[in-house]
Amino acid sequence: MIQKYNCSNGVRIIHEKMPHLQSVAIGIWVHAGSANETKGQEGIAHFIEHMLFKGTNTRSARMIAEQFDQIGGDLNAFTSKEMTCYYTTVLSHHASYALTVLSDMFFHSQFKEEEMEKEKSVILDEISSVEDMPDEDVDERLWAGMFPEDAIGKPVGGRIETIKSFTKEMVEEFMVKHYRPENLVISIAGSYDERLIKLIEANFGSYQSKQQASASIIDESVPNFTAQQIIKAKDIEQAHVCFGYPSLPSTHDKIYELSLFDSILGGTMSSRLFQEVRENRGLAYSVYTYYAAYKNAGSFVIYCGTSPENFQETYRTIDQVIAEVLNDGLTDKELRNAKEQLKGSFVLGLEGSESRMYRNGRNELVLGKHQTIDEVVKHIESVEKRSVYRLGQQMLASDRATSIIAPKSNIQQLKKLQN
Repeated sequence: MIQKYNCSNGVRIIHEKMPHLQSVAIGIWVHAGSANETKGQEGIAHFIEHMLFKGTNTRSARMIAEQFDQIGGDLNAFTSKEMTCYYTTVLSHHASYALTVLSDMFFHSQFKEEEMEKEKSVILDEISSVEDMPDEDVDERLWAGMFPEDAIGKPVGGRIETIKSFTKEMVEEFMVKHYRPENLVISIAGSYDERLIKLIEANFGSYQSKQQASASIIDESVPNFTAQQIIKAKDIEQAHVCFGYPSLPSTHDKIYELSLFDSILGGTMSSRLFQEVRENRGLAYSVYTYYAAYKNAGSFVIYCGTSPENFQETYRTIDQVIAEVLNDGLTDKELRNAKEQLKGSFVLGLEGSESRMYRNGRNELVLGKHQTIDEVVKHIESVEKRSVYRLGQQMLASDRATSIIAPKSNIQQLKKLQN
């Protein structure tokens, strides 16, 4: 059972006991990501995530790494558009020690100038590496085309110019504004006792914000979707194509319909696109769909990577599959299979402590509510085919954004395809 404890300063502790395990996962969730960044700050949330591993008043970066290695634990972090998470998974009897180190990283990181300069170089290499991965590059360019005027369209890693400009003062200003008690969730899942909860409260339940809360954590305005076409000619072995459609925010009551439609169209090996593009015609190795839902907006994306020789036929085939879905609708079998697949992946994905910690932390931070596994399964089972079809129809009938990275010959072919 998921339990919640509110500290007096606004920090929320979400915990779920899994007594059959010998591990515990602990995550510090901050409601701060790239969507919080203003002009000139692009990438600072991700930069801070990196810097919290670079040493505190009493621990060097090497010591932090060695201390987790010594207890056989995993220490990691990630930054997304709406949040940052620092997390560890350790054997239960090491939980207090791991939390102590995590707390030290969170509150006492030094941000030394020499360490900042080294980490800037690492992140610049990380940004540059996207250029060598056209499947990632084409997706980032799609988001920039869909939401050109909003932070949701900008890459989490930031831009080379802004990364180089970061100072300790800029980092501290961002953290004072966003690393606030009311923006913080501590999520725990696994085998633990009440002593761990008390230790969390002792470490996180008393710190106070250094300035008054802003009127809004994240801009409440709905980003404008733009059906842009972004094309990049590059001498590469494959042509990469992404189509993006306006979709649902994370709080929408049709989010299960969206997940089921994603499964039917391109989210599984039995999906329409996978079967037609890869299995029936052998046009591509990789073709899939995904959806990304954020607080105020979302997008439904189709991706395919194919050989230059198959570019035209693949492009046409994807459009053909979309047209068939719009005209013919969905079958009972497709919906039934999608429901079973969604239920199975959901339940199986919650077998470990880390996955439970992740789910609970994100739900508290983004949704502010929690459903039991049975409630989610019942909700999935109750979805009707016509509701899934209507949602898919609304999305796919919209003007779409397009991002393409391909050899010059394919770019020339594109004009013929669009006529």
